[in-house]
This record gives sequence, C-alpha cells and structure tokens, in this order.
Amino acid sequence: MNRKERLTVERIATADTQASATPQGGPLADESGSFAPLDSGLLDAMPRQREVLDGAGELRSATPTPAAVSVSASTPAVPGESRVLLALRGLHPWRLLPTPTGTPFTFCYGLLLVVTSLVAQYADPTFVNQLHQASSTDVTHLLRDPFLVLVASALWIVGGMVSPYAFLFLLVLTALERRIGGVRAAGVFLFGHIVATLATEGTVGIAVLVGHLPDSSLHRLDYGISFGVATSIGALAGLLRPWLGLPLITLFGWSLVTDLIAFTDPMTNWGHLISLTIGVATWPLIRRWARAARVNRAVGVAGAARVEVAGV
Repeated sequence: MNRKERLTVERIATADTQASATPQGGPLADESGSFAPLDSGLLDAMPRQREVLDGAGELRSATPTPAAVSVSASTPAVPGESRVLLALRGLHPWRLLPTPTGTPFTFCYGLLLVVTSLVAQYADPTFVNQLHQASSTDVTHLLRDPFLVLVASALWIVGGMVSPYAFLFLLVLTALERRIGGVRAAGVFLFGHIVATLATEGTVGIAVLVGHLPDSSLHRLDYGISFGVATSIGALAGLLRPWLGLPLITLFGWSLVTDLIAFTDPMTNWGHLISLTIGVATWPLIRRWARAARVNRAVGVAGAARVEVAGV
C-alpha cells in the first residue's frame, strides 16, 4: 500500500470514529466547521420516538413528554381520616336555625311567634286575655267558627319565647323543612295541630253531653303550638338515623307519659300523645317526600353544573 492509499484509509477510519461518537439527533457540523443543533424534536440519550400525524397534518411524538407525566403515582397517599372526624367536619351548626332562604316557612312563622309573644308579655293583660279568648279552640268556638280559631290558636306560645316548645319549634321545624320542604313541613305541623285539637275538644264535648264534665268545660281556654310541635317531632324522628331518632322519640314520649301520670292537665297531655302518634303515622309519607326532595336537589345541582360548563 502506497502512501496515498494509506492516508485515504486513515481519513475513512477517522470519519467513522466521529460518526459513531455523535449521538443520533445530536449536533452536526456545518460548512464552517461549527456545530449546529439538529431540531429533530427528540430527547437526548433516548431512543427515537414514534411519530404520528395530528389534525393539522404535522408530525407529533406519540411518547408523552415528562411534563405530561402524572405525579399522582409517585405522590405518597395521605393517611385516611376517621369517619368521626369527617362527620364532625361536615357539621354546619348554623343549619340548625331557620334562615329566610333555606327554611322560609319556619323563619317567617318564627318571626310571627316572636311578635305575638312580645304582645303577650308587654301589652295590657286585659287586652291579651281577650285575644287569647278569641283565639281559643274550645268547643263553643269550634262550633261557631272552626277555621278562624284553628288558625288563630297556632299564633301563640304558652309561656312565651322562654317555653321549651319555642326552642323545640325552632330546631324541629328547621330540620323537618330542610328535609321535606316548607309546604310539606307546614302541612305536617298544621295536620297534627288540627287533628289533635279536634280529637281532644271533641272528647270534651261528648263528656259534657253525657254529664261527665260541667258545661263550663265548653269554654275551656285552649291555644298554643304544642300539638303541632309534638307532631313534627314524631315525623322528624322517622327521617333521622336510628341512633338519633329513637332516643329523640323515646325521651319526648316518656316526658309526655310522666305528665299524663301527674294528671295536672289530662286533656292537653292526651293531646300531646295523640300528636306524637300522628307524627309517627306519617313516616311512610314523609320518607317518600324526603327521597323526592333529595332527587330534586341532585337534579338541580347537576343542571346547574351543566349550565356552568356550557357557559364556559
């Protein structure tokens, strides 16, 4: 081999060595001898990625870039919280009280009871007694004008705003209205108030007719919201979880039985027990109402979400 052939072989060997040392997709030398990066869209030190055509007809890499890789797989899971902590976190104490938008019936009715309680406390006693007499659901008034006195008698609280029934009214009617709606909660309250009143006063009228009670019992003063509240308690117990509903109805029923045993006001005590029984008897109906209300709320939330997404 002469000198010219030996130089040619050395040049070929040198070119092969440089080509093998240069990674695919790496920089290439231009005519001036400087190296310019090759815009191939490939990652250094990685095998060539497959390419696909996108909608615009351009080549796109089928392998996801590091920025598109989810970090959820490498993020350690947060230890789960206990059910008790989750339940406590889900509590909203302000939902125990009525609001103008959330529970309009209980809120407006409660304001009306506050007004009548203030009148009963600060107005002239003679005037207040006349109002109570006109609102009484005694037998005489029920025979003369039943609709007026059945409504008017439910505008007063015996004992005013410091009465236990005022406190129960706010809590029970608020919880019941949030579950079945304002119109239905009002229907349960008024149904118990009317039926228990007619049952007790009707018994008084029959007792007077057969001579077991004097004629003065026909004018016995009878007003207040306690029958409606007792019915609402019985109805609400059927919508609560057993660990809460059963103790509620048991404690309240036991207090009514002890009052009846004391025999201080048997007609009213029997009316409270009748009202509680009416509330329990409405369980199948109010449970169906509660399920319907939950479905309506779910549909409303889903519809609002769709409208929001469409707006975006």
